[in-house]
Amino acid sequence: MNKLLPQFPAYATPLDKLGWWALRVGCVGVLVFLLLPILVIMPLSFSDSSFLVYPIPGWSLKWYENLFTSAEWSRAAKNSFIVAPSATVIATVLGTLAAVGLARTNFAFKGLLMSLLIAPMVVPIVVVGVSTYLFFVPFGLVDSYIGLIIVHAALGAPFVLTTVLATLQGFNNNLVRASLSLGANPLTTFFRITLPVIAPGVISGALFAFATSFDEVVVTLFLAGPEQVTLPRQMFTGIRENITPTIAAVATLLIVFTTSLLLVLEWLRGRRR
Repeated sequence: MNKLLPQFPAYATPLDKLGWWALRVGCVGVLVFLLLPILVIMPLSFSDSSFLVYPIPGWSLKWYENLFTSAEWSRAAKNSFIVAPSATVIATVLGTLAAVGLARTNFAFKGLLMSLLIAPMVVPIVVVGVSTYLFFVPFGLVDSYIGLIIVHAALGAPFVLTTVLATLQGFNNNLVRASLSLGANPLTTFFRITLPVIAPGVISGALFAFATSFDEVVVTLFLAGPEQVTLPRQMFTGIRENITPTIAAVATLLIVFTTSLLLVLEWLRGRRR
């Protein structure tokens, strides 16, 4: 039991100890405040009521059954698992290549180029949606999977870029020089030397890119047609037109899925350390 309690230094005053406990209690309070609205929705997905109400009158799995048997929700899920993985692959490849190139070279306006590459992370998503819609219309990319995948990849690539760049900060370039001096070509050196070392950063960035694409709704509202409706857009439509506990069931599954991604990401970060 004593191992679970904090070990304060000998010079710690009662005020220091009080501050330590107050900080921890405050952090737990903020965490509960942020998580409670998310957790509240989960029991509603098991309600037998047709409305999102508390107290729950009874328990049922019919909303999950409705989710998996509905043609609209099945199509939305299929579209999400088409767009998100495709965008993730493109974002991972482009982000990794850009990070390796930026880490290995120094040139004028490198900072400006870096700012342009991470711009999708800071530009308001509504601006991205409007601008890409106006740009894609002449090319016929609106209401298409290709247009949606391109934009989602552009939104996810900055996450891959930043995580891989952070991993490359501790990379020993002598490994690359040794490989090249022994006769390996640059491509072989990258796949057999560089990539295994930076793999945790690449996978972390890919998970962020996947989560960004999978949860994106604003750009999808601008670019997707009836056949490209994703899960977030279907949820948005359901909330606007007819709120049912099916939305709570989808939200619960998304919470579990996103939490699983975060746990995998944390495990990878532990492996990297």
